[in-house]
This record gives sequence, structure tokens and C-alpha cells, in this order.
Amino acid sequence: MAQAAYRGFHGRNIMLTRAENRLENLWDDAKSEAMSESEKLLYRSNLLGSDKRITNYGGGNTSAKVMETDPLTGDQVEVLWVKGSGGDVGSIKMDGFATLYMDKLNALKGLYRGVEYEDEMVGYLPHCTFNLNPRAASIDTPLHAYVPRKHVDHMHPDAIIAIAASKNSKELTQEVFGAEIGWLPWKKPGYELGLWLEDFCKKNPEAKGVVLESHGLFTWADDAKECYELTIAIIQKAMDWFADKTAGQDAFGGAVHESLAPEARRAVAARLMPAIRGFVSGNQHMVGHFEDSETVLEFVNARDMEPLAALGTSCPDHFLRTKIRPLVVNFDPAKNNLDEVLEGLPDQIAAYREDYAAYYERCKRDDSPAIRDPNAVVYLIPGVGMITFAKDKATARISGEFYVNAINVMRGASAVSEYVGLPEQEAFDIEYWLLEEAKLQRMPKPKSLAGRVALVTGGAGGIGAATAERYLSEGACVMLADINGDNLEAAKANLVQRYGRDVVRTVKMNVTDEAEVASAYADISVEFGGIDILVSNAGIASSASVEETTLELWQKNMDILSTGYFLVSREAFKVMRVQGIGGSVVFVASKNGLAASPNASAYCTAKASEIHLARCLALEGADVGIRVNVVNPDAVLRGSKIWEGEWLDQRASTYGTDKEGLEEMYRNRSLLKRSVLPEDIAEAAYFFAADTSAKSTGNIVNVDAGNKEAFTR
Repeated sequence: MAQAAYRGFHGRNIMLTRAENRLENLWDDAKSEAMSESEKLLYRSNLLGSDKRITNYGGGNTSAKVMETDPLTGDQVEVLWVKGSGGDVGSIKMDGFATLYMDKLNALKGLYRGVEYEDEMVGYLPHCTFNLNPRAASIDTPLHAYVPRKHVDHMHPDAIIAIAASKNSKELTQEVFGAEIGWLPWKKPGYELGLWLEDFCKKNPEAKGVVLESHGLFTWADDAKECYELTIAIIQKAMDWFADKTAGQDAFGGAVHESLAPEARRAVAARLMPAIRGFVSGNQHMVGHFEDSETVLEFVNARDMEPLAALGTSCPDHFLRTKIRPLVVNFDPAKNNLDEVLEGLPDQIAAYREDYAAYYERCKRDDSPAIRDPNAVVYLIPGVGMITFAKDKATARISGEFYVNAINVMRGASAVSEYVGLPEQEAFDIEYWLLEEAKLQRMPKPKSLAGRVALVTGGAGGIGAATAERYLSEGACVMLADINGDNLEAAKANLVQRYGRDVVRTVKMNVTDEAEVASAYADISVEFGGIDILVSNAGIASSASVEETTLELWQKNMDILSTGYFLVSREAFKVMRVQGIGGSVVFVASKNGLAASPNASAYCTAKASEIHLARCLALEGADVGIRVNVVNPDAVLRGSKIWEGEWLDQRASTYGTDKEGLEEMYRNRSLLKRSVLPEDIAEAAYFFAADTSAKSTGNIVNVDAGNKEAFTR
């Protein structure tokens, strides 16, 4: 049985054989029977986007020409429904489609002044909008409008792009598909390509689709189900062809490196990623993603990896996500020369930037936008895997996925022909396309913690979870650390549901265990690239008179509330110094660190130690922009895990009240007569993490509703 030409997405081993793991026809007649044509378009789109062998995230688009009632005349008019700008077919909803009058789209032909002016046609698309639909039409709209069929799919399957990116792609297309699928040479997406597709259809009325050189696949039909089934059949045909052609071949010229063990790969990534992050975060904080799937390791270990990587990617979608080419890190897994690599990393990154600047100077036009970030997006490490950096975690992950697509394309093309990257000038004209620049300028302003990475200890408790949520709401990535695994998973589930899986991670960690603390920082470095914010919040509380305070109880308070804060801060400083982009450490201490309380000598003393440790660290971190500040809560009963145990009984006994009366007692003793909630502490922790407090270090903010004994002096 023939073995696959490709290995999988996200590390899955996708065996593209004739018998196994074939593209499944998911169309359900019972579901689609009562659907309108526009609803069938949505159904078809979601089915196609559900399998990354068919198209990558955000890649490709779908359309249907539907008869609709004109809201002005009441007449039946033909309307193009097409995926709107920036959408993803796998997750698109009905409001993700642009709708345009077909008669007005056809009328645009009379305004077209030629290929030199095709970009101006985008400005006319809003004038074609049907029913005041606010969804912006994409640059690919003419490609769908002028194909004379009711339903059109444009997909970016690796198997097809491997054909499209081959030196003899036209001949390969004919070999695989015969007259069923045509071929068109490379043309940047836009109005002219739409006219090319229309001309092709008129000259080849029996053709069911076309392969676009260095781009992707178009297929069409006059029925929604027929179009869907045609699309997956054509892609499967290409996959089967590659499976037969490449059986038994060594990919990329065979392996010249051996992969390190999984734990060793992560250890290398944990040291590399903060160092790279420091270099690439000059304009904005960047977030990292690490990938060591079979697909990636096969490529980074191969003889032909470096020359293939230097050619760059082919499909415009791949290129826009991954930049002109990756940076190959000078790591030798056999020598394990990581220290040498880290020492030479500044020169490697500087050389990449210089090369990128030279590319910009060679290719820029009179009206080109200014040069953008010259740093690489993709970093390839032999024996280890691939690192990607972007403005947020989702973009970093998706950029990695796109480069996996590119690896699959290079694997297939170089196995049956010669892989051809996008010509440099064409690549530049897409990267610095004025229409792309306009799209970038329309992007919303980043949130205040965009690109920041935070570690919150005691993350499963009320204050920790509230702080994590506050950071997530402002665009940060957060790792929750806690000693209680069950509570940790519950907190994670709650935050993931609201903010998504990309930005939330957890680690079970005892802050008093030096090895566990170090391991947690390795994890956050691999998962997000480093750290910007530490919220040291892990805590306990105990109550006993001094005569009844055992050495064990005293030491437990000191271990968790003093030593634990020292350990997590020390490791944070190590990573932050490597990054060289500053950072913020926030200690959640207590009013009791400033104001003594009866029957709590161990707790109060340990909290005082925290506050003084923060002052010492503020001195040590200032020269590299690491700020250290303290938030002092008092009597945060609601949502607090500490107040669920015997501490509540002990404090109620101390003040001669019951559990129900304790919160009222605390509220009434405050100057403001208000209860203090976890969200109040989170707000103070947010202030110290954000740039609004960029000139504050060594400070204390009491969030206690007012307690004169705790006034700072």
C-alpha cells in the first residue's frame, strides 16, 4: 500500500493512501434539504474548513449566486454571496459573507482601465453592496463573480499547491487531472485574475475547475452539494497521485540530523525562545509558539532544508503569514551547542534584518509603505523543531500552521519535480500591497496588555483567577499556577470558555519546590515565549496565639509566603533579564504586612517579609526595567480559597463573631465601610502590570477599604 506524501497537521500522521484517512464526504442531505441557497453555502463552507487538508485557517473562500428580493424594488435579483474579507470558512457565520448585486459587479467591467489600475476596482465594490450589508468584500470577489457557475470554491490544499508550486506545474496539472481541471499562470489576486477566470471558463466550458500557479484551486458547479463533492474529489485525486508517486522516497534528500528526545527539545526551546523574544519585541511585545511535530522534525533534520527554506513560500496566504523566508538557527543537535548558539544569536538576527532590509530596498516601489518589522516570523532549529513569533498567541500558532502547510508543499513539489517559491518581486508586491496596508491600518488598536505574558501563582483562588481574567480581558496570555490540581482545572475551564484555548495555560506548582518553580518557567517560555508579568499570589493563612504557634506552623508560613515569593521572583528575574525588555512583578501581600493583628504572628511576619523582599527586588530590577510593586488586600472573603478552611473559623473566634458576621465586621471596621472583592485586588494588579504605572516601582497600594493602621509612611 502506497505511503503518504505528507505528514500531518498539528503533528497528526496523515497517511494519504488510497485506503486510509481519505477525505470524508460529510454532506448530510437530511440537514441540507430545508436550507436556502445561502444557508447551503454556509454549510458547505464550514464542512470544507473543518479539514485542514482542504484549506488552512483563513485560507480560500467560497461563494454562491443566489436569487434574492431587492429591498427597494421587490424584484428578484441575482446576488453574489462570498466570504468577506478576513474570514475563515471553517468558522464563518452568515454575517461573515459579503453580498453584492451581480448586475452591478458585471457593470464594473465598463469601468476597468487595465491591469495597471486594477487596485482601484476594490473601491467600487462597496457600491455593489446588496441590502446595506456591512461585511467588507475581499480582493477575491471578482474571481467568484465572473466564474459563470452558481457555486464556486477556492481552496488551498497542500496537495494542490504542491502541484502549483512545481517548476512544471502546468504539465503536472494535465498529468493528474487531464481536461477536467485547467491551469492558469501566476497572477496576483485581484480584478485582472477574475477576468482571466471568466475567459478560461468561456473557452473551456467542460472544465470543472482550475489550478492557479503558486496559489491554489478553483472548482465550480451549479449545485451546492455537487460543488462540495467535486472539491473534495479533486483534492483526493491529487493526494492519491502523490501517494503513488512518492512511495518509498526519502523526503528532502534524507535526514542529516537526529531529533533530540521530546524533553530535550523543549529544554532547548525554553532557553532559545526568551532570547529570541527579546530581540523581536522592539516595537511591540511578541508571543511565541513551539512546534515539534513529525512534519516539522522531518524537514528541519533534512539535507535539503536550508536551500528549500531559502526559496521562501509559494502560496500568497503562506507568505503573508510566514514572511519572505525563515531564519535557520545554527544549532547542531549532535554537538548540543546551545550556549554557542545563544552567544551567536544577536549576529544571526542582525544578519536576517539586514537581508530583509536589502530585500525591501531591491523591491520597493515609489508608493510602497515604509519598511515593516524586519525580524523573522519562523525559526527552524535542527533536531528541535520550529518556533514562530507574532503579535499574539493565535497568530503565532497559525503562522506555524501555515509553515507546516509550506513544508508539505515543498515536500510534494520537490519529490515529483522542482519546488519553486514565489518570485521575490511578486512576494514583495503582496507583502507591501497598498490594499494590504489599508487593511492593516483598519485593524483596531491593540489592547493595553496585548503581547504580554503573565504567570499568576495561586491562580486557582479567587484573587488569582480574578487577576488572570483582568489580564486576559486586556489581551494578555496567562499561565495559572497552583498546588491544587482540581481547582486549577476548574479555573482553566472557566477562562478558556471565555477567552479561548490559545491564551490560557496551567501548571501544577508548589512555590516552595525549587525544581517545580524552575520547570514552570521553562513551560511558560515554551508555551508563550517568555514572561512579562509575575503575580506572586500563592498563599495560606493561619491563626494562633504565639504560645500555640508551633515551629512547624511558623515555618510553613515562611516557606510559602516568604521563601515561595523569593523563588518565583528569582526565576522571573532570570527570564526577564534574558529577554531584556523589562517586566512587572506584583506581590499580593496583605494589610497584615503593615498592621499587626492578634493571634497571627507567623502570618503577619511572613507578609512583612514579602513587602520588604519586594522593596529589595525593586532596587535590583530597576536597571533593566523590571518593576516590583505590592498590592495589600484585606478581608477578601468572597471567592477566596483561604477563607474556605479553618482560617475562617479561627478569625471568627478571634473577633468573637460567627462566620456570617465576620464579613460585616470587616466591612464596618473599614473607613469606607465597604467589602473588598477579588476583582478589586485584580484591578490594582492590572494597574501595576500595565504601562499606566510604567514609572512606579517599590510602591504599595492598599486595597482594604481604608485601615489607618496600614497607612504607608
